[in-house]
Amino acid sequence: MPTLDDRLRPATLEDYPAFMRAMGDVFGEDPTEPFTDEPSPVAELDRSLALWEGDRVVATGGIYTHTLTVPGGVVPCAGVTWITVAATHRRQGVLTAIMARQLGELHEQQREPVAALWAAEYPIYGRFGYAPATYRGGLSGLTERLRIRPDVDPGAGRVEAAPVEEYRAAAVGLYDRLRREVPGNLERDDRWWERALRDPPQHRNGASAQRFLRHVEPDGTVTGYATYRVKAVWTDTGEPDGTLTVEEVRAAGTSAYAALWRHLLSVDLMRHVRYPMGSPDDPVRGLLADARALHAQPVDALWGRLVDVDRALRGRRYPTPINLVFEVRDPFCPWNDGRWHLTGHPAGSFCEPTDRDPDLVVDVAALGAAYLGGVSLATLQAAGRVTECSPGAVTLAATAFGWPVTPWCPDEF
Repeated sequence: MPTLDDRLRPATLEDYPAFMRAMGDVFGEDPTEPFTDEPSPVAELDRSLALWEGDRVVATGGIYTHTLTVPGGVVPCAGVTWITVAATHRRQGVLTAIMARQLGELHEQQREPVAALWAAEYPIYGRFGYAPATYRGGLSGLTERLRIRPDVDPGAGRVEAAPVEEYRAAAVGLYDRLRREVPGNLERDDRWWERALRDPPQHRNGASAQRFLRHVEPDGTVTGYATYRVKAVWTDTGEPDGTLTVEEVRAAGTSAYAALWRHLLSVDLMRHVRYPMGSPDDPVRGLLADARALHAQPVDALWGRLVDVDRALRGRRYPTPINLVFEVRDPFCPWNDGRWHLTGHPAGSFCEPTDRDPDLVVDVAALGAAYLGGVSLATLQAAGRVTECSPGAVTLAATAFGWPVTPWCPDEF
């Protein structure tokens, strides 16, 4: 009798409408045009998985081919997506089979050393070795209280509205430069920019279409950009009570960033501002005269998973020297289960299997949480996820795994 793994196969173009309906059923959504009958440009059906029951798809999975910024570099990253299991087939090992197939193939084919996903529910993915590696800030406040400090240099540039074509032409190159400085950022090719700027009316939740800003220096160089939308609301007494939602704001320097925010916080009729996908450590807080007026509700964002411990740890850099043996516990991916000798510094790193005594014992999910530099191994030790075998090893490792820039992922997939 065929196993679950035997029955999982990539979806074809002919399968795609049924594949989409299966996902929509689980997420409680009706698929919307234009991608109900044919895949979107970012879809990779050859990396999809579907489980069929007669003529019905009952489970789905997929991977996007990404490049992820990590401390000191970039690594190929498998963006796990489309994960659903029909209610009729839960608790039958289907999700486990999908996770095992994905991670097993990545390892066997020596493809991406790191996998990542956005979790619909927190408890699902920890047992497969995933853990939150970045957080979104959930920033919000009242515009009347959010003012840029008067001593912030406004610079000589100007903020101007731009049509989408001019905005995109300026933003693409600037994003590609800036994303290399922030762990958790993903490369965007033309397909992903198209996705980011696709703005169907049914997805706006009553707000306006996307609006675009550029920050332009006197010589014409674009040094910042922002995307936002507004939703007009009026009180019962006729007062404006609208909300401005920032979707993305990036800049190459403090003056440009402050100028963009000064504009966003002064749009007429808007009394509230939201930046749900912003970094919890966004520098806008430091630009404000009243930082307490900017509220944050951080929530987990990008979850990380080390597919191959040695290749993943070699892919990043370490701000302070490290020379330690990690005993990694990874029952789901047994090729990682064992002891690994990591040596690293700001210019490079090396990781190989060893039979030496461990300095630290850590489960692979905790290692994934710390991988981008935003979660401290010392904090994970306090939570019982890391065991120190050599005195001082946690302090050394936590320092070396840290990074000056808080990891952040603005791209949900």
